[in-house]
Amino acid sequence: MSSHDSFAASGNSPTRKKKTAIKANFRIEFHTSIYLIVPLCASGREWLDEHLGKDNGYQPYWPTAIVEPRYLGEIIAGIRRDGLVAR
Repeated sequence: MSSHDSFAASGNSPTRKKKTAIKANFRIEFHTSIYLIVPLCASGREWLDEHLGKDNGYQPYWPTAIVEPRYLGEIIAGIRRDGLVAR
């Protein structure tokens, strides 16, 4: 058996690429009538500080932002426009 065949048989082919997951900067959570935008890294928190701010409405869980559903689409569009990822 050639080395190529043994790799194929063992499932450990050196030519296979592992999928790299895109890391999210934010987690979006739906809670009945509101959404929570949770920053998952420093760049996510910086983005929220710059674009929403803790003084923007009622924000008792800052840096997690409370958002009404009507604003979520525009906020996510801004997150994507700035090259960040929300999931």
